[in-house]
This record gives sequence, structure tokens and C-alpha cells, in this order.
Amino acid sequence: MQRGTLSPMRGGRYFNHQVWEKGRNRVRYVPANQVTALRKAIDSYRRFRLLVESYANLIIAGTRLPVAPPKASRPHSARPRPTSTAPP
Repeated sequence: MQRGTLSPMRGGRYFNHQVWEKGRNRVRYVPANQVTALRKAIDSYRRFRLLVESYANLIIAGTRLPVAPPKASRPHSARPRPTSTAPP
């Protein structure tokens, strides 16, 4: 598994592999004959991340405490509310 992105460079002999490591963007140049294996490794890492996220969401949903229904308020009386008699 590999992190990062892969971009073709001019000339087609090398590809640019960019990875964010230790707070910095690291770049390495990969020969065209190694690109297929690296691309598979990057795709495997992306799939791994999606599976981990799905698993975490399932665990979170399974362990989340149920939310208690809101308490019922006291019943209102049947008498009407007083209206203001102040002049406009």
C-alpha cells in the first residue's frame, strides 16, 4: 500500500509520485515501467481507507447511546390567554 497521487511528467519517461509525510509534501520520480505496480498500491490504500471508515461508522452506530424521547410538557389549561388592553 502506498499513499499519495501519481501524475505523468512531460516526456512520458517518469511519473511524479507526491506524498504528504511529516507535515511536508514529498515528491519522488518513478520510472514508467514501475507505474502499474505503484498505481495498484495507491488504489489498495484508498480502498483500505474506505473500508476503515465504513468499519468505524458501523462501530460508532452500534455503540451510540439511544436518545431518550423528550419529556411531555404539562397539559395546558383550557382558559384563554389574557390579551393586552394597552392602547396602540
